[in-house]
Amino acid sequence: MAEPRRARGEGARTGTVVRLPVRARPAPAPRDLRLDFFRGLALWLIFLDHVPTNVLNMVTLRNFGFSDASEIFVFISGYTAAMVYGRVMHERGFVIASARALKRAWQLYVAFVFLFVVFLAQISYVAGRFNNPLYAEETNVLRFLDEPDVTLIQALLLRFKPANTDILPLYILLMAALPLVLAGLLRRPNLTLGLSVALYAVTRAMGWNLPGWPEEHVWLFNPLAWQLLFVFAGWCAIGGSERLEPVLRSRVAVVAAGLFLAVSAVVVLSWSVPALDGVVPEELGELIYPISKTDMSLLRFFHFLALALVVVHFVPREWRGLTSPLARPLVLCGQHSLEIFCLGVFLSFGAHLVLVEVSGRLWVHMAVSLAGIAIMVALAAVMSWYHENEKRRGPERPPGGPA
Repeated sequence: MAEPRRARGEGARTGTVVRLPVRARPAPAPRDLRLDFFRGLALWLIFLDHVPTNVLNMVTLRNFGFSDASEIFVFISGYTAAMVYGRVMHERGFVIASARALKRAWQLYVAFVFLFVVFLAQISYVAGRFNNPLYAEETNVLRFLDEPDVTLIQALLLRFKPANTDILPLYILLMAALPLVLAGLLRRPNLTLGLSVALYAVTRAMGWNLPGWPEEHVWLFNPLAWQLLFVFAGWCAIGGSERLEPVLRSRVAVVAAGLFLAVSAVVVLSWSVPALDGVVPEELGELIYPISKTDMSLLRFFHFLALALVVVHFVPREWRGLTSPLARPLVLCGQHSLEIFCLGVFLSFGAHLVLVEVSGRLWVHMAVSLAGIAIMVALAAVMSWYHENEKRRGPERPPGGPA
């Protein structure tokens, strides 16, 4: 073995090997389990909301405010994406970070195609098996049964989407645009966020949206509007959360956010609870309605911000509850969000099938809902076990390679 080079000077004269200091990479920040916990919660809520006529729908977030689990999912996805790929872009440059972000977008696209094919097979089989075409109509796949060739092409173009799958194409487009967004956030964060706000405002004013299929349809989640929440999440991840620290610690802001959440809950409950009929003035209802989900109404955006402010204030990053056994199922689901979301789509249709064809009793509603969540947790646990096992084993060596 060749002798290491000696540095010039005293070490070289005495024959002593001088080891130059190696700059150590900073240790990565510990994982914020709040992101996994609340993304897992969002996936559970999305699953419950996707089961039509499910009794447990009455206790999900959408019944107590203007926003729902969709905002949670999009925000956390944008936050984690900016945090992960922003670090890569800062350390290794735009090209490497863009390649990784686009690879993720491609993985999402492949997952959507897989979800589309299997979901259609599931619905087609059930509709034929029970001789009930309403299943195909309810899930927006009746057109596929009439024109499968054209519909398949439109699905590959992300223009045709079966029911309950719309948020995945939105995520695909947002991830595809992430490299440009990150480049702007790393250099001019406030300007980039301002441009996002401007695009949102123009979109709402001009009624812009991407075309869907059939021709009269548009995207249920308008990417030109929902990008605001995604970019805002990236702005927070890049450093905006530190700028907002005084607001997050302000009791006045927390109280104001809590009051807004309480008022929004009363407004929303007044639409479905007869005892609250007339509590909300008619003029106020006409002023705020409709609260568009497609274009992400400002009331939905502000409601999510108020909810996030309260949660961040009362659930610190070091909260011990995040590592408790009760929180573990939610954290596991949040750590494998793509797979759990796809599974939840299949399970929601299966739960709907049981409620229609078997029984609609209360205990059946509870059983199919809890069984669906249990299956989601089981898959997430298996995937986590597999990943941890692979980490312990390390990279596989080719046969005959060095030990």
